[in-house]
This record gives sequence, structure tokens and C-alpha cells, in this order.
Amino acid sequence: MNQYDVIVRPIVTEKSSLLKDGGNQYVFEVARTANKIEITKAVEHLFKVKVTAVRVMNIEGKKRRLGKHSGKRPDWRKAIVKVSPKDKISFFEGA
Repeated sequence: MNQYDVIVRPIVTEKSSLLKDGGNQYVFEVARTANKIEITKAVEHLFKVKVTAVRVMNIEGKKRRLGKHSGKRPDWRKAIVKVSPKDKISFFEGA
């Protein structure tokens, strides 16, 4: 898998902002087939930082209804990446 295919998008929410400020952790949506080693290599290559820990979780899509029609949002995978204290990802800093 290409390193550019592993990271789908950054997730910027209130909770991810608290993680960034308090623990130097960043949240990304990653490919469903990506593992921790691939995520580590992709973040280190793309953002030029040193990754110290990666936590991943599978998020199940919510079931939705519109009238008599029902559907489901897609399942996805989230990764919380902790980088070394001296490193920052400038994408999240607003620079």
C-alpha cells in the first residue's frame, strides 16, 4: 500500500484539539486495511516527525432512515498518533 493511500484525512474536532494540546497526539482517518506499522511509516514520511505510539480503532457506520428507506453510513478506521514531544505537525497548527 502506498504511504499516500494510508492516511485518508485528518480529523479536526474539539476532542482531537484537546489531544493535540495536552498529549501531542494527532487523529487521522486511515485506510481500513492499514495496520499500525504502515500508519507509523506513513505519518513519519509525510510529516517528517518521530512517532512514539499509534492507537487504532474501527468505527462502525451509523444506521440511518429516510421515510421507509433505510441505509447505513460506511465503516471507517481511526488512528490516534502520538509524536515525540519536540515534534509538531504544522498542518494542525494553522500555519
